[in-house]
Amino acid sequence: MTLTRGGAARTWGGGTAHRFYSVVVFVVLASLDNVAIGLVPPLYGPISGALGVPQRLLGLVTAVSFLVSAVAAVAWAYVGDRTNRKPLLMVGTLIWAAGTGGSALAQDYPTFLAAQLVAAVGLGAVGSVGFSVVTDLISPRRRGLVMSFWGLSQGVGTLAGTLTGGLLGATDWRRPFLALTVVGLAATLAYLFTYDIRRGQSEPELAGALSAGAEYDYRITRADLPRILDRRTNRWLILQGLTAQAAFGSLVWLPVLFAQRAEAQGYSSATAVVVGSVFATLFQLGGVFSIVGGLAGDALQRRTPRGRALVAAVGILAAVPFYLVLFFVPIRIVVPDGAGGGAVVRAVLASVLTEPTVGLSLLVAVVALALTSANSPNWFALIADVNPPEHRGTVYSLGNLVNGVGRAAGNGLVGVAFHALRSAFPPPLNYAVGLAVFQLFFIPTGLMYWRASRSSPEDIEAVHDLLHARADRL
Repeated sequence: MTLTRGGAARTWGGGTAHRFYSVVVFVVLASLDNVAIGLVPPLYGPISGALGVPQRLLGLVTAVSFLVSAVAAVAWAYVGDRTNRKPLLMVGTLIWAAGTGGSALAQDYPTFLAAQLVAAVGLGAVGSVGFSVVTDLISPRRRGLVMSFWGLSQGVGTLAGTLTGGLLGATDWRRPFLALTVVGLAATLAYLFTYDIRRGQSEPELAGALSAGAEYDYRITRADLPRILDRRTNRWLILQGLTAQAAFGSLVWLPVLFAQRAEAQGYSSATAVVVGSVFATLFQLGGVFSIVGGLAGDALQRRTPRGRALVAAVGILAAVPFYLVLFFVPIRIVVPDGAGGGAVVRAVLASVLTEPTVGLSLLVAVVALALTSANSPNWFALIADVNPPEHRGTVYSLGNLVNGVGRAAGNGLVGVAFHALRSAFPPPLNYAVGLAVFQLFFIPTGLMYWRASRSSPEDIEAVHDLLHARADRL
């Protein structure tokens, strides 16, 4: 809703508390798509047993869902860059909540697959349209820091999905899906009260014109799409997702690796599922260091326009050796077999201090995740830096599409690799070898960030010039 006073358009609401609430809603709810994604892998075993299909077909569900969500995000983002973004976010949230609820009710594999794909279509709106909204709230000087919270919320969502799936679904795999459906409906209600953020309002070049009552009414058109791909930095930022997400996508099998290790040590399947989920959650805590990666990107970007891309390149390449060590460090698991989820969780947490192999594994995992977490906030911030406001959602979605292809390939092909390696390496070693091989995809990712660091100064300057020229015409 807008009010006009003295010829200037004003957005209804928008006080400090309202803006803070809006930021919190968008950042927290951005994590929910990753909760939905992280929910299924810890439950591959129980779901496959209930639906009567092999686990690799459930890996296929996750892989195809990544791809469908990424394709849908392009359409959601393009429409979002042309129209009001709040209704799109609400509709998208309702769609993924409906798909998640349908997954809980599925009695056979085709129904489960169809429900997951419906959810994936809705999930495509949350990230792409939400990203466009959030970038309009962040000044360029602090983009790395704030986008680290955006990325961290998604990482926390993955952890929450993994943990929720393992704990709530250990005895009944349908319960976590029903719980997430309720959360999705509550999220739709929360969207109703968010602030309508003006497009371009965070840009210093537009600040004077917007404060005087002008409106930034530029919108994306089909003619802009070739120009988007002509920006060299965009090409590197989009392409790096193919290899980066092949590696990241394989990591959704971490709960399975640790569950297999637990079963190999004689634990029951139900206890192993909880153990796998808790270990995988603990080992991904290094993702909280994305805040450090964002701060480092902001700091170096103030010294050189190559800064963000250089931080991401160094972080990605330095993480590879730590991942390779992580998968092969032997872990001695000591938990009460057959006990409730709470008792198993407490036993795993205690083992961090009492069992040296667990402590070492946790340290290696935290370092590996801390280094790769530099990727996320600097990727988000670079997309905002090298594109005008009306292009950002679409560029993000194109990058997310390639991310989806890479993640689907990583998630799906690593399952095939596990099966192929089984003849040479008995479980759980086949899972360790397969995951280690897929982390090598981080090497070309780091090299592409290095190339982006070479092209980004020119592209950033071009956006500054464009916005200055537009501000003079507003």
